[in-house]
Amino acid sequence: MYQQMIFVNLPVDDLDASKKFFTELGYTINPQFSDEKAASVVISDTIVAMLLTKPFYATFTKKEIADATKTSEVLVCLSAESRSKVDELVDRAIAAGGTETGPTQDHGFMYGRAFDDLDGHTWEVMWMDPAAVQG
Repeated sequence: MYQQMIFVNLPVDDLDASKKFFTELGYTINPQFSDEKAASVVISDTIVAMLLTKPFYATFTKKEIADATKTSEVLVCLSAESRSKVDELVDRAIAAGGTETGPTQDHGFMYGRAFDDLDGHTWEVMWMDPAAVQG
């Protein structure tokens, strides 16, 4: 059965530092789709973050590249299997040089935290009680 994938393409200032950051979060780099201009960060079987140097990213768009430390261009939200997994990932991101953004969101059935990566891209990590999802 076909599973649709998502490839999130993000411009980065320092590709090596960004690769180190995401591997410290527990993700792997797929060398088949990585070189000196891009790194393929495998988040899951269906989610890949493509980290592109800004000059390489610019070849895919005619628009100005947003400075994610000043302008919000996208909020990437990842699910987590538990509250503790939310905390684990965000805590690893902070330890790797990321910045926690905003307060923890705890709505009982839903729990989340967020961090900015080294380039200011915001990543939300959210757990939702499966019983609440099923209605």
